[in-house]
Amino acid sequence: MTGWTERDMPDQHGRTIVVTGANSGLGLRSSEALARAGATVLMGCRNEAKGKVALDLVAEVATGPEPQLISLDLSEPASIRTAVDAIVERAGAVDVLMNNAGVMAIPLRRNSVGWEMQFATNHLGHFALTGLLMPRLLASGAPRVVTTSSMVHLVGAMRWDDLNAERHYRKWGAYGQSKLANLLFTYELDRKARAAGVPLVAAAAHPGYASTHLQEASVEMAGGALRSLRTAGWSALNGLIGQSDAMGALPQLRAATAPDVEGGQYFGPRLVGWRGLPTRVGSSRRSRREDDGRRLWEISEELTGVRFLLT
Repeated sequence: MTGWTERDMPDQHGRTIVVTGANSGLGLRSSEALARAGATVLMGCRNEAKGKVALDLVAEVATGPEPQLISLDLSEPASIRTAVDAIVERAGAVDVLMNNAGVMAIPLRRNSVGWEMQFATNHLGHFALTGLLMPRLLASGAPRVVTTSSMVHLVGAMRWDDLNAERHYRKWGAYGQSKLANLLFTYELDRKARAAGVPLVAAAAHPGYASTHLQEASVEMAGGALRSLRTAGWSALNGLIGQSDAMGALPQLRAATAPDVEGGQYFGPRLVGWRGLPTRVGSSRRSRREDDGRRLWEISEELTGVRFLLT
């Protein structure tokens, strides 16, 4: 049975693509694939040392311009604006913004302005980055915004009365909420782009169960006496049922580059959503609620101070 692979990716020479969370996992594999296809890849990384290592790996396979490192901590508003300034200096237009970075099921932490870290990093940071980069995206002839969600969105719920976990925090509940928010954002951006008559494609993807550092990072942040045991458990599970990070990156690569992608589409592995080559997939009813999409958008504008200029 055949399906979409990296070999099906169109030539990317002449295109500029921003990838968040590019220092490892899906972001690194996406950056490598895009650079192999000729794109100018701007790699958004929070950790400078890891970013430099990743930059060298991507540069080794690039067939077009050298990739570039952008310092970016999506949990911090000031870092996002500094990163946007750096991107604006280096790119006349951004053809694709791949909102890939994320944290998963971490202990309760807050950023410098008090946002809960998973909601801040996974949703609010990408909302702000996309809005601030919108003029550069619209300078492209066919811009795309691809946001990485998760199968966990299926059990996610928006806790409208406690979005910021002021009263109660469950790490997996907060993660599910943030991944549901990714889809509500994508679908609302698609509706707004259509209403404005701009050629922006807003799509989403998920990697299925991909073996990346995301799982182990959550254990590292939690710490505690059972850290080694939990790390070993994740490693065993990754080896048993996880697919490679390169395979997990294919859905977002397809969403970012395939000519037939339309706004509002969602891509994931075709084998029960867990493994395999990418295909169009469905999402929960909650993710498709237009009233919730508008509500989240308004709240996100208020929290980030970012307004989208879709003209």
